[in-house]
Amino acid sequence: MLVTTMLASALVAGGLVGLAISFRNLPDVRTLKNYSPPETTYIYDVKGKHLASIHGEANREVVPLNQISPNLKRGVLAIEDSHFYQHQGINFNSIGRAVKANLDKGGVKEGASTITMQLVKNLFLSPKQQFTRKLAEGVLAVRLEQIFKKDEILEMYLNQVYWGHNNYGAETAAQSYFGKHASELNLAEGAMMAGIISAPSDYSPFINIKSAKKRQAEVLDRMEALGWISAQEATSAKNQPLKLGTVTSWKGKDLPYVTDTVVQELEERFGKDVVEKGGLRVQTTIDSSFQQMAEEVVNRAARRLPRYQIALVAVDPRTHFVKAMVGGVDYKKSKFNRATQAHRQPGSSFKPFVYYTAFASGKYTPDSVILDAPIRYRDGTARGYTPKNYGGSFSGPMSIRNAVMVSANIPAIKVGRSVGLDKVIQVCRSIGIKSPIEPVISLPLGAVDLTPLEMAGGFATFASNGWYSPTTSILRVTDSAGNIILDNTPKPKLVLDPWATASLSSVLASVVTSGTGKNAQIGRPAAGKTGTTSSERDVWFVGYVPQLAAAVWIGKDNYRPLGAGVTGGDYAAPIWRSFMSKALKDVPVEYFPAASQFKRPAKS
Repeated sequence: MLVTTMLASALVAGGLVGLAISFRNLPDVRTLKNYSPPETTYIYDVKGKHLASIHGEANREVVPLNQISPNLKRGVLAIEDSHFYQHQGINFNSIGRAVKANLDKGGVKEGASTITMQLVKNLFLSPKQQFTRKLAEGVLAVRLEQIFKKDEILEMYLNQVYWGHNNYGAETAAQSYFGKHASELNLAEGAMMAGIISAPSDYSPFINIKSAKKRQAEVLDRMEALGWISAQEATSAKNQPLKLGTVTSWKGKDLPYVTDTVVQELEERFGKDVVEKGGLRVQTTIDSSFQQMAEEVVNRAARRLPRYQIALVAVDPRTHFVKAMVGGVDYKKSKFNRATQAHRQPGSSFKPFVYYTAFASGKYTPDSVILDAPIRYRDGTARGYTPKNYGGSFSGPMSIRNAVMVSANIPAIKVGRSVGLDKVIQVCRSIGIKSPIEPVISLPLGAVDLTPLEMAGGFATFASNGWYSPTTSILRVTDSAGNIILDNTPKPKLVLDPWATASLSSVLASVVTSGTGKNAQIGRPAAGKTGTTSSERDVWFVGYVPQLAAAVWIGKDNYRPLGAGVTGGDYAAPIWRSFMSKALKDVPVEYFPAASQFKRPAKS
């Protein structure tokens, strides 16, 4: 045996010298100084609750060596490479034994890879077992040991190695197998995990607990034989009951409408590859309990309105952070997020953008009188465009306040044309509405396709009396080391005229107290606007208090009418009221600023 070992070692040593000369194209192990293995991205709510894990093939969270349990480290070393801290990348005694076994069996049947060799194989070489590849492993292992410290190599190995069920690295494997961090593994758990490495499909306790326990015993016996644990410790660990966790890879998401939107925003900004492999830590603006409350409100409404889809979005006017986002009545049946992806006509809920523009022009006040009477506009057709009010009647001279309260259409058309539809569009752009908008005559009546998120964000700027920040569902993004790569801390800018905005809030408050939005009354000052499109295909209520704005949309995905008599005031407003009543339960009452506090803009 000694002669065989010496002969094998000499052969390998000679082969390594040859490889060092001839294998000049081997990878440069120095690249590992900047190596970042693919890592899982984690998404959290605003308070740090885990919502989702996003990854490609590898579910991995890199942790430093000092955050991996000594029980796992010793178990891995015992069963994989007990001389790790003594060799320089190659264990010649193990190679000798392997060469003899392979010569006896007439092929490559037994390996002698050290942890260092396993690492370079996993990172640089193909898994095919050939003599030349084994020699290449040896060359690269020696090079690696010349550049990195032992603890650095062990840390890379424990974060790189495959543990089964798409778990790569000790941290995600520990969380999957035992529901705890790698730093918390006890001796029994560490030994079982160490035993899995050589054949995860054979030794996974999720697949075959008997085989996993047998392998665990082999690891413990090896640790005892090495004198690393006592016989009593080995026996105790073998008999210790294990509480297994659950497979964490490809796990479903909490709050899926929220997490899908966040992932989409991340991919647009950073790319899909970074999201799946970059190890991002994403803090959203969503409070899970707040979101669940919104979902419960929508679900209750859906039971009363079983044939309809419902979307709800809530935005904090002080930050423009999305606080709740419900994209439909049942995510399992339809993953389409109507809160962010459904572009629907807002109907009369668009009118506030027109009237704000009118007030900001200096030409109009809430008391300005507009004639509500039949009118015809040229539109290139023989009949022309003749707008009508809901119900078909006309009221004659009426103030803007009264026109908004009863949602009269003719005054909105007239005012829109007077101030200029291009200016209305400019206002929309200034408060974050990005959907295409054309200056058609009927624009003041909502002849444009917008999302509930855009409507809620726009009204949030009215609620803040003109202060705007980009609406977002992401608060902060860091890498796995904690370095900030995206910070959405609000930097509000005053984009609307304070007098005009305060005047608009006063008018919209009248809608709730005395107009079409009476079903939205919540026992405190609130402002809002109903919306009902032609043929009742879409109904809305969008409203706000100083601390929260929310949009509620009801419709059908196939754009069919909801039915005669279905209006935003009767259907959407009660849902808004239910949500806001719960959302504001412990929130102090605040009042809208009076227009008299601000200077009226000069006529433009």
